[in-house]
Amino acid sequence: MRIGLVTEGGYPYVGGDAGLWCERLVRGLGQHEFDLYAFSRDRRQEQAGRVPLPPQVGRVRTAPLWTAGDDGVTHGRRARRRFAECYGELTSVLATMGGGSRDRGETPGRDRSGDEADRFGSALYGLAELARDEGGLAGALRSETAVRALERACRAPGASRTVREARVPDLLAAAGHLGRALTPLTVDWYEDDGLGAADLCHAAAGGAAALAGLLARHFTGVPLLVTEYGAHLRTHYLTTDAGRTAPAVRALLAAFHGGVAAEAYRRAALVTHGNAHTRRWQERCGADRAKLRTVHPGMDATAFTEVGESPETADPDTLVWIGRIDPAKDLVSLLHAFAQVHTQEPRARLRIVSTGIGSDGAAYLGHCRALAAQLFPDEAEGPHTVGDNPVSFEEIGTPEAPTRAEVYASGAVIVLSSVVEGFPAGLVEAMFCGRATVSTNVGAVVEVIGGTGLVVPPRNPRALAEACLALLRDPERRVRLGAAARARALELFTVEQNVAAFHDMYLEIVARSPDRHAVPGGTDDPLPFATPAEAHLPGSWTGLPGRAADPPETGATAPRPTPVTTLEVPG
Repeated sequence: MRIGLVTEGGYPYVGGDAGLWCERLVRGLGQHEFDLYAFSRDRRQEQAGRVPLPPQVGRVRTAPLWTAGDDGVTHGRRARRRFAECYGELTSVLATMGGGSRDRGETPGRDRSGDEADRFGSALYGLAELARDEGGLAGALRSETAVRALERACRAPGASRTVREARVPDLLAAAGHLGRALTPLTVDWYEDDGLGAADLCHAAAGGAAALAGLLARHFTGVPLLVTEYGAHLRTHYLTTDAGRTAPAVRALLAAFHGGVAAEAYRRAALVTHGNAHTRRWQERCGADRAKLRTVHPGMDATAFTEVGESPETADPDTLVWIGRIDPAKDLVSLLHAFAQVHTQEPRARLRIVSTGIGSDGAAYLGHCRALAAQLFPDEAEGPHTVGDNPVSFEEIGTPEAPTRAEVYASGAVIVLSSVVEGFPAGLVEAMFCGRATVSTNVGAVVEVIGGTGLVVPPRNPRALAEACLALLRDPERRVRLGAAARARALELFTVEQNVAAFHDMYLEIVARSPDRHAVPGGTDDPLPFATPAEAHLPGSWTGLPGRAADPPETGATAPRPTPVTTLEVPG
């Protein structure tokens, strides 16, 4: 089977989003062929290079999202008229839906009528067909025609109150953002030498990747699988700078991304997510529950096997926090909670191990160090020596914390204190290690823990302290919870289960989607695969009617079959 894998800002670029997941997926499905279609997000990502690719990857085609470029295409009068009609229709829908959450209590993309969804899709595919027919669309998307069409849509009677307030700078900014968001319409990936040659298109994210998958489905009928480990529309909301972006621009862009999400969910054969939180976003944007599948992110448990099989290595008095230093991790609440723990259990210690520093992490780390010094002044007497603070700040890779596995091994209880969290990969690693955990109830924490750890409200130091004390004082309970957590993690969150789940979905989708490729000399009946499985069997697999075929001699060529349909097998 040939898979067209479409990514945005991820694989095969070094350090890209979901790059590790895609890498494991491609390497784990060596029986399939993969073609990669990647959008890059900025020049720095392209300059960083790409990761080494396995042999099952055929072609790699890339396109930038960070620059519109100049395709050098000049449209004639008829093409300009088509562009004005399609772009005008698209912006009219966006202006109607823009600000929906403010004007009508709705999310852009949710509960839109069938007519609005059809109008959005028709305008989108109309622009894509124009780009294919004319050889490009970049110039038109940056033209005065586009800005004027957007202005008319925002001033029309049906426009939402938010977008009617757009001024000229807002219109120019919105047109520029829409031009970049429509970049997938201008790439040449949708012919028979591109995604049209695939048996299935797998969009590894929403947004641009899903839009490219929609166009491949529209032009060549390739079935589409959409995977979101974080809802793209939610990411758009969180990353849009409200202080620098006018409300009208935010409303129009939210309506566009909501429209793309709704169209992708409507047209995809299956839509996957990594947790219930993302699934709720998908449902809110119109995804059919019958199409939704939960596939947890696959993580490699190998590095944690030895620790998981040796729970007795933990220090019974040590709490461990490990992760990226960022205000969202709420280390301040953790320090206040540990102050209460240390008051009742003076032998208790807290290791804070950094795996990296976020954008605001350096200043936040300094604040946390100062707070720890204030909460735990040096003691002249007691269980610790003078100058021995019960809280330590460390970095992964140092002699004190050489590996993540060794950090988890040192703790009796692993603590997560975040106020914002997506899929808690650190908790899964702790579960692989067979450690009991105390976590705040954010993101997918409860879904991941599943009753194998203690969960408390976020920003509640007292509850966090009580949970930590309960486990520190009950070693038998820690062992039971750790063993249950390890069993759950090995069952649900390994690379193997992730790869197997996608393999099954690939077969399910393709089995329901007959092949669209013409077979030389064949009939017009569709086939389930472009290259039948029998073609890969060694030796002679057919003979004359009524008699078995003789096995070929060594070095000889097996006799060609004589079926009604002749198959030309590459290689």
